Amino acid sequence: MPAVVFDLGKVLIDWDPRYLYRRLFADEAAMEEFLSSVCTMDWHRNCDGGLPMAENVRALSARHPDKADLIEAWDRDWSAMFAGPIQGSVDILERLHAQGVPLYAITNYPGDKWEHGLATFPFLRLFRDVVVSGKEGLTKPDPAIFDLACERFGIRPEDAVFIDDLPHNVAAARALGFDAHLFTGPETLADWLAERGLLEPVA
Repeated sequence: MPAVVFDLGKVLIDWDPRYLYRRLFADEAAMEEFLSSVCTMDWHRNCDGGLPMAENVRALSARHPDKADLIEAWDRDWSAMFAGPIQGSVDILERLHAQGVPLYAITNYPGDKWEHGLATFPFLRLFRDVVVSGKEGLTKPDPAIFDLACERFGIRPEDAVFIDDLPHNVAAARALGFDAHLFTGPETLADWLAERGLLEPVA
């Protein structure tokens, strides 16, 4: 039976820094400017790549001392960036698990926040194994993280499907031989899995 390999953020978990920073900014445009010029996703990827979040925050705060409190909120109020599970996707995950489908995940996620994720989202325990970028020092779309995952999971790309919300991650997986799906919502994912015989109809 083919294995199903999931991404987590914005596929199974609704994560967005805006959920936090809308509480801290009265003006939406000012918030967007802050997220595009100070606490950017490129800056956050340092954490996904293994840099401790406190260290990443400290270095950025030193460059922007007038915004230090806002920057420190990224670490201090991390949990406020989560709106919760994407329930339709979690339902699919649970159905796959009930069918005995081998389930794995590859996620760009800060290593020092992973225990928080496990405690917050119990469905993550349904995976047989998860490769967490921040623990490995590798991030998607680097082919090395996919190679590591295949070795750890004991799977071959041609015997697995991969699901991610970012086109460049999907393209990287396809280049390695995965049958990969660009996630746009639970309904289209369910259809895509059913077409491949991986998701049985709901009784």
